[in-house]
Order: sequence, then C-alpha cells, then structure tokens
Amino acid sequence: MHDTITSFRPGPLRRARVRLARIGTALRRERGAATAEYAIVIMAAVGFAGLLVVIMRSEAVRTILTDLVQSALTSGG
Repeated sequence: MHDTITSFRPGPLRRARVRLARIGTALRRERGAATAEYAIVIMAAVGFAGLLVVIMRSEAVRTILTDLVQSALTSGG
C-alpha cells in the first residue's frame, strides 16, 4: 500500500483541471479588453464628430449645403 502512495502520478482528470484553471485565468485577464476596445472606438467617434462640426461650421461648406438644399426643393416642387 505504501508503494501506491509514493508512485502516485497525476492522472488525466488532474491535467484537465489544470488546463481549465489556466483557461479561466486567461479569460479573466481578457475581461477588461472589451471595455478598453469600446473606449477606443468611442474616443475615435468623438474625434470624428468634432472634425465634422469644424467642417460644417466653415462658410464654404455651409454655402454648398444651402445651395444643394435649395436646388432639391426647387426641382422637387
């Protein structure tokens, strides 16, 4: 009986538990990655919106858009 205890080797069940624990650890480390990616996308969208605001405030763009709307209203009427 003593020989059985000293010659114990980890079986497939133990190896599977160790692998699952490693996978769980890896998944926990990735948990915040999605939040960081969303933050980056939101910051890019805010930057793009700011750029559009600057472009839309320019007189040249305002004139082009006004002419386009007037042309659409007069030809559609």
